[in-house]
Amino acid sequence: MNPEPASAQTAVEPARSGWRRHEIWFYFGPAFIASVAYIDPGNFAANIQGGAEFGYLLLWVLLWSNLMAMLVQFLSAKLGIATGKTLPQLCRERFARPVVVMLWLVAEVACMATDIAEFLGAALGFYLLLHVPLLTAALLTTAGVFLILAIEVYGFRRLEHVIMLFVGVIAIAYFYEILLARPDWPAVISATFVPRISESSAYLAVAMLGATVMPHVVYLHSALVQHRYRADDPSHSLRHARYELWDVLVAMNGSWLVNSAMLIMAAAVFYRGGLRTMTIELAHKTLVPLLGGAAAWAFALALLCSGLSSSVVGTMAGQVVLEGFLHINFNIFYRRALTVVPAVVVIALGMDPLRVLVFTQVVLSFALPFAIVPLIALVQDVSVMGPLAVQRTTAVLGWIATATILLLNGYLIFLVAVGKA
Repeated sequence: MNPEPASAQTAVEPARSGWRRHEIWFYFGPAFIASVAYIDPGNFAANIQGGAEFGYLLLWVLLWSNLMAMLVQFLSAKLGIATGKTLPQLCRERFARPVVVMLWLVAEVACMATDIAEFLGAALGFYLLLHVPLLTAALLTTAGVFLILAIEVYGFRRLEHVIMLFVGVIAIAYFYEILLARPDWPAVISATFVPRISESSAYLAVAMLGATVMPHVVYLHSALVQHRYRADDPSHSLRHARYELWDVLVAMNGSWLVNSAMLIMAAAVFYRGGLRTMTIELAHKTLVPLLGGAAAWAFALALLCSGLSSSVVGTMAGQVVLEGFLHINFNIFYRRALTVVPAVVVIALGMDPLRVLVFTQVVLSFALPFAIVPLIALVQDVSVMGPLAVQRTTAVLGWIATATILLLNGYLIFLVAVGKA
């Protein structure tokens, strides 16, 4: 993953101005890569447990989280388009050294939590599909991720297409399960638009927030747009930002629908069936008698595609974080090799995968403000953004989103402190 915008870029932007037929398709891709992180194995765990334990109650969390995700991801992309640099690079240049070190450490913790969740999810996918030992599945996952990363040798656009294919498989699998589950649609609509939370559901609500608005992808999106960056044409930035907005709207809303489908399926099948405590393996087994073998196979396939694709995206994000904050060039394959270790340790210790997955998403929620606050500070700075600096209304929305995240995290801390979570 090369975040630098200079001559290394392989994509060639069409020589046009304004809206032209098929031109928008050239710009589709970065947001879809980012959206993979929003339907990763951590989302599987949080959404399935949320649906099994509380039914449709927490669907509103997914809607609100998606609205935040669309705003934050577009701001990150816009920052990269306006400056030709990544968010970590700009943090290194603009902030004091102690602040940069703090931001980097928090970002690395978030990347580690993400890597564990994504790698573990892919290994579980292989385990459920092939019925091999989990450690063997971990080795298969390592090989699979390396192979997908190697596709970038043939051009970053090829890698984007592969990731988009994985997203399509996940979406088809879950919408198929929705058709089989036959949910209570009036209850679904009510839970989506009427916020309700309880002391017992706060932990999962925070996990779902962290699983949807993921900090490592906030850093990554500013790098993904560099493959279409043109320093020699200032007018290109305005057109690029306009097209990237459509990319974000389509990709993020697609991931919201898939996340909602996960929770709706769990609520319609497990909660309705009285199965309140759920694990990934138990969910897979339970689907066979309730919805049939094809549904269980689709569940495992979606989990595998989610784990593999999000592991690739997580590795790319980790490299952007390391190179941007510390200005260290680090081979992406070495980065992947190092991040395999914590996930393999979790598997070797026999820890409950679902509990580990949900916990990692809570960690991500607490890391989110450390990515969003510097992002908003930078995108409203005219000296950084030039004509692409965001308006005050957009900045206010960003600060409201940040305050919402902090309030929800603070509420969870309070419940833990009083022994109610």
